[in-house]
Amino acid sequence: MTITLQAVTEDNFDTIVELPLLPEQQDYLASNAYSIAQASFYPDSFFTRAIYLDDKPIGFLMYVSLADEGEPGAYAIYRFMVDSGEQGKGYGRRAIGLVLDEIRSRPDATVIQICYWPTNQTAKDFYASLGFVETGLDEEGEMYAEIRLDGAAPAAL
Repeated sequence: MTITLQAVTEDNFDTIVELPLLPEQQDYLASNAYSIAQASFYPDSFFTRAIYLDDKPIGFLMYVSLADEGEPGAYAIYRFMVDSGEQGKGYGRRAIGLVLDEIRSRPDATVIQICYWPTNQTAKDFYASLGFVETGLDEEGEMYAEIRLDGAAPAAL
């Protein structure tokens, strides 16, 4: 079984927007439809990917360049989800590994950021296991974490 990241297209759009989360996860993440619509307004800085298991879409992620917000070289993973029936099988870990590699391959990349609600212990543990280091809470109470690609120490919020 192979995990790949593919473009979100007219052919997979309906499947991607209908992928279910567990009920307790629904408060933590914007809908895939909202994310895809949001990305359509920023095609040069918002990047959507469908997560595939062989030829079946099983998840969605979106990352953004923060250059337009005054942070050249910074990228943030804004959305990440795996179909509730496919969770716990290592597919999400592989997909995040692929997107981290994709971001690292960008010549300007210096930092990769992610945020999550501090009450989401599963996300906290998962991202820490991938090398993300917490940098603090934002004004809305979300935890920020980052991977520095330039060797610098993580920046506290």
